[in-house]
Parts: sequence; C-alpha cells; structure tokens
Amino acid sequence: MKDLTLKTENKLAQPLKTRQRWNMKRNWPLHMMLVPAVLLAIVFQYVPMGGIIIAFQDFKPWLGFTGSKWVGLENFRYLFLYPDVDKVIWNTLIIAVFKIVAGLVAPLSFAILLNEIRWMAFKRVSQTLVYLPHFLSWVILGGILLDILSPQGGMVNKLIVALGGEPIFFLGDGNWFRFTLIVSDVWKEFGFGTIVFLASLAGINPALYEAAEVDGANRFKQTLHITLPALMPITIVLMTLSLGNILNAGFDQVFNLYNPLVYDKGDIIDTFVYRLGILNGKMSFATTVGLFKSVVGTILIIVSYRLAYKLANYRVF
Repeated sequence: MKDLTLKTENKLAQPLKTRQRWNMKRNWPLHMMLVPAVLLAIVFQYVPMGGIIIAFQDFKPWLGFTGSKWVGLENFRYLFLYPDVDKVIWNTLIIAVFKIVAGLVAPLSFAILLNEIRWMAFKRVSQTLVYLPHFLSWVILGGILLDILSPQGGMVNKLIVALGGEPIFFLGDGNWFRFTLIVSDVWKEFGFGTIVFLASLAGINPALYEAAEVDGANRFKQTLHITLPALMPITIVLMTLSLGNILNAGFDQVFNLYNPLVYDKGDIIDTFVYRLGILNGKMSFATTVGLFKSVVGTILIIVSYRLAYKLANYRVF
C-alpha cells in the first residue's frame, strides 16, 4: 500500500507533459476508439463547410466552385430584399418558441405526476408507452397524422362531427397547421424528455418530504415548496440551452406534413432552403439563407451557454 502511494505521489510530482505522455500510453486503446468518430465528423461536418463559398458566388453546377462568378455579398443583399424571407423567419420563430415552451412544460408536468404514482407496474407501463413515439420517424408519424386528421373520414374529425362540430382541415388551414405541428411534436418527444426530470426527482432528499409531512404539508404543498424548487435548476439549464435551437423548427416534421396551402403560416427556413436550392435550383441563394441561419444559431448557442452558466452555474467546458 505504501509503495502504491509513493508511486502515485511520484507521478503527480512529474511535469505535466510527462504525465500527459504517460496517460496517452496507458489509454491509447480508448483514443483509438475515437478515431472513427473523429473521421466521420471531419468528412461529414467539416469538409462540407467548404461549400459555404457558394453563398458568395453565382454558382453554376456545371462550372463548379472555380468557374462560377464571384458576386461577394450580393446574395445577402438579395436575401434581405426577398419578399418571403421575413415571413419564413417569423414562422420559424413562432413554431420553434411554442415547441420549446410546450416541450418543457409537458415533460416537467408529466414527471411530477408520474413521481406521485405509487403503483410501480402502472408507472413502468406508462413510462414505456410515452417513450415509444420518440423512436418513430416523422415519415411514419406523418402518414399516421395524415390519416387520422383527414377532414374526410379521419378519426379526429369523426369525433368532432359526432359531438356536433364541423370538420377541421388541420393540415390545410395555416393556423390549425401550426397548432398541429406543436401538439404532435410535444406528443412525440415529451416522454423522452421526461427522463431528465425523473432523474432530477430521484436526487431529491426524501428527508425533506418527511419533514414537510410532519409540519402538516399535504402532497400539493410538498410539490409546490420542495419538488418544483428542486427542478428549477435543470429547467433553467434546458430552457437556456434550447435557445440555440430557436431557428430549428423541425424540418423532418414540417416537410412530411406541409403542403402549398399552408406555406403562408407553416413554411420555415429549412423547408424554404430546400425548395429554393433543390427544387428551384437557386443554390447560391439557398446557401446564403442557410449560412445566415447558421451564424444566428451559433450566436444564440454562445449566448445560451453563457446564460446557463450565469443562471444555473452550468458549463460544458
């Protein structure tokens, strides 16, 4: 035991570079395991960034990067003068903000309610059922929603008519389309998001509840004065970190559900770029819009991490 202690003290007393070399030799298998992931990140994340140059060119695919005409910031000037850009940005912000807020409130509420259940079999079944939609793609869920929300024979509209109402074109009316996007996204993701809050609830000291019960606090007051304050730090962290995704309103979901009838209220930046770049062949302008979104998103991510550190003392690095 003394020999082991002396060896440890000697290693700690060595210069930093020597210790780093020793750690590298000792952990080289772990470093080698990282190589495939690093190569994938380089090939699929960093190499494509060279395509940013398209935003500063009048890009023609048959001429390539070197043959296309250089136009500088002309595409960016055109971006801010384009008639539909402000509408697309506004749609993206509205849908993303409501998704962020509802995506925090729903799992927080469900985690608190689930934590109050004492019948473990029912608790496990409930958790499993609400987790399942997270693992389904929007291609599958899009087909399901198109079927059950159809104004002609859809399950939901049949129920509305049976209750004396008029059929609603959920995926053809702009205002209802936004509502459908938000509700379906929350339904798909809130079960998986509950995991974070359940983990935080598991870390609350049971002695706090026992003391509150002795003082005469019922379950509602215990939730109000113990559970919610204990969940506030992780809620603040999730809320601030989600600011970085405020321009990501969910391309997969919108692409599988939208149609020309709802472009006015449901078109977001990602689908706008897709139509311009892939369908209309305006690659330079589509790249400009995408680059603008990426720059704003990067700024928001930096701001959100700073807020998370200031408000909840959370930091990644």
